[in-house]
Amino acid sequence: MDGMLSQEEINALLNSVGNDEESAEPETTEPAEELSAEEKDAIGEISNISMGTAATTLSTLVNQKVVITTPVVSYSSWNELSDTSDRPCVFIQISYKEGLEGNNILILKEADVKVITDLMMGGDGKNLDEGGLSDLHLSAISEAMNQMMGSASTSLSSMIEKKVDISPPTSSIVDLNESFEEQDVSDFLKGKFVKVSFKMEIGDLVDSEIMQLYPCEFGHELFDKFTHNDAEEAPAPAAAPTPAPQPQQSAPAPAPMQQQAAPQMAMPQMGMPQMGMPQMSMMQQDVNVSPAQFQQFTPGMNMANAPENIDLIMDVPLEVTVELGRTNKSIKEILDFAPGTIIELDKLAGEPIDVLVNGKFVAKGEVVVIEESFGIRVTEIIK
Repeated sequence: MDGMLSQEEINALLNSVGNDEESAEPETTEPAEELSAEEKDAIGEISNISMGTAATTLSTLVNQKVVITTPVVSYSSWNELSDTSDRPCVFIQISYKEGLEGNNILILKEADVKVITDLMMGGDGKNLDEGGLSDLHLSAISEAMNQMMGSASTSLSSMIEKKVDISPPTSSIVDLNESFEEQDVSDFLKGKFVKVSFKMEIGDLVDSEIMQLYPCEFGHELFDKFTHNDAEEAPAPAAAPTPAPQPQQSAPAPAPMQQQAAPQMAMPQMGMPQMGMPQMSMMQQDVNVSPAQFQQFTPGMNMANAPENIDLIMDVPLEVTVELGRTNKSIKEILDFAPGTIIELDKLAGEPIDVLVNGKFVAKGEVVVIEESFGIRVTEIIK
């Protein structure tokens, strides 16, 4: 009949709908489970300790006091990150090659990168280029982050009691105004990810923020390894109360020796295992006590060891000052100073001048001229 479907056509339509549902089902992926409040607290504490170690490393590189603290653990996405971060910023991608699986990203502001790299190259961190970041900036910040995260990995290794190692970080400039597809960044930034924000201070030059991003799976793995390490240590004291019923059965025994021994054996089962056991071990051991023997400390021995020990400080720099003379002036006379004023010193003309090392008077000498510079010829050593 016209307009009517046959049974074969109906079955074909039903089979095609079922096949479409089956083919679409594997493509649906569940998002990673979010971190619990306990996991957030643990990750915050781990991050605080590891980044504190990293701050010490950065401090030696820039010769400034560096403080990285106050971690705040939260969730974020690419769009939220784009709304709250500076543009452009620097992404430092770090991959773990041992101990942990996955990678994470450090985000630094462009101005902070300029200050850090300028300090690393001997600058004062104030006279910065107004242009953008160059390959030199990216190379320097990659080396700084390599050493920082290397020390952070060492600190993390001690917490999870497992060696953690990273690959050399790579730095890139990322413009958050652009879409995710236009950026060369890790795939985990497509969805929700963990963001740990730190407050970073470098002397009086930087008062800013540094962020660490990683996938939720990495956060779960870090928490599991951290808590698994604690779980292995916890059962040790819990095993002591297990033999508690045995002293109760042996206590009514009629033998007097057993009655005297029962309180000693019961001590570990009464919640005091750490006090009963050491007393028994101390009674069973003989301890020899003798006066400590110290080597005589004499000036002669000190002078004998001096040539050997002084080699350790041969490279320590000291400030050498040449003092032409001194005098005292009243405040009124000092206020009258003007160009052309002549100040009379306590040294006579031709008298040797003083040489001081770190403020200590060590020698006398006379002024000489070396090409276009002044110098001094030592004439006497003061002992």
